[in-house]
Amino acid sequence: MSGARLLIVEDDPAFARTLGRSFERRGYAVTTASSAAQADEAARQGDFTYAVVDLKLGGDSGLAVVQALKAVQPDTRVVVLTGYASIATAVEAIKLGASQYLVKPSNTDDIEAAFNAEQGDASVPVEGRKTSIKTLEWEYIHQTLVECDFNVSEAARRLGLHRRTLARKLEKRRL
Repeated sequence: MSGARLLIVEDDPAFARTLGRSFERRGYAVTTASSAAQADEAARQGDFTYAVVDLKLGGDSGLAVVQALKAVQPDTRVVVLTGYASIATAVEAIKLGASQYLVKPSNTDDIEAAFNAEQGDASVPVEGRKTSIKTLEWEYIHQTLVECDFNVSEAARRLGLHRRTLARKLEKRRL
């Protein structure tokens, strides 16, 4: 990938460093950012071919980063990478301009394949495993959090939960 420029937006410095080195060995020019503000600044200063954006960036939302990056650089192929996947965030990421949505752990090969995937895969089986009640609950909570821009107090109000109850649920399965 001679000449390909990659922006990695990841708040875990060890993972960002490892991912960056792996892509540098493949010929990418890598820039890293650990917050939405740093990603915005990098996007305004450089022209990126690709971007890997973590969904949860400390207090920032990776979805906002995707939206801001696509506004500044509409041709950048963005892959959202997350350890806390949900249907709601996958749909929103694609709507905001992400090319692909990958669940951690994903390696460099997976990410590079996602960069190069031009179309969806119609061979993916429609019938999958049944979703558990816990998963449905988590997806509903996460969808509500997305609608509230990750404001826990507002999400708790909309869900009819006490804020501390929602906070405990989020601690058990971090965003």
